[in-house]
Amino acid sequence: MKDKACKKCHRIVKGNQCPVCKESKLTQSWKGYTIILNPEKSELAEELKVDTPGKYALRIKK
Repeated sequence: MKDKACKKCHRIVKGNQCPVCKESKLTQSWKGYTIILNPEKSELAEELKVDTPGKYALRIKK
């Protein structure tokens, strides 16, 4: 089963609902990912507007 990414927060999830934003609008059309360990000190987390550690898609096809 291919991982899905949340269209709202870009979190890569397994299942049918994002554990971060509780959104169920997911897609399998995404490219690249990053793992954010410490969002408070990460410039990339700031750019992606991420405040929770985890695995995030860099690009999502809408």
